[in-house]
Amino acid sequence: MNFKSRFCVLEQPKCASASLLVLRLVAGLAFVIHGFGKIQNPMSWMGPEASVPGVLQALAAISEFGGGLSWMAGLLMPLASLGILCTMTVAVSTHIFVMGDPFVSTGGGAYELAAVYLSLAIMFIFVGPGCFSLDAKLFRKT
Repeated sequence: MNFKSRFCVLEQPKCASASLLVLRLVAGLAFVIHGFGKIQNPMSWMGPEASVPGVLQALAAISEFGGGLSWMAGLLMPLASLGILCTMTVAVSTHIFVMGDPFVSTGGGAYELAAVYLSLAIMFIFVGPGCFSLDAKLFRKT
């Protein structure tokens, strides 16, 4: 499998692609906003007491900020979605196993949002970005 075939975009109805575009723009913007502060100090955004190595903090910051930009543009979606999937898997696991948070909370920590983002990453890996994306323009099979 060559590079271009991995990023090819599936044929979908225009209404499905429009829905994917809305999802990409909203979730991508949320990731850009969440990742912006982290990308300013990528190796230590968790603070000096963090047990997470700086390189892993940087990967999370890049995944959120860069992945958000990528989702918005619909560019290199499988790669960006894989980074977000890994980051959100760690987030969900941390909420469940370290913090003991519930799925939904009325005031405190919860992992519902991280689980939704994780689900979106899985969906984008399997469905793709739709025809209103840079991947569709650059990697469409001719």
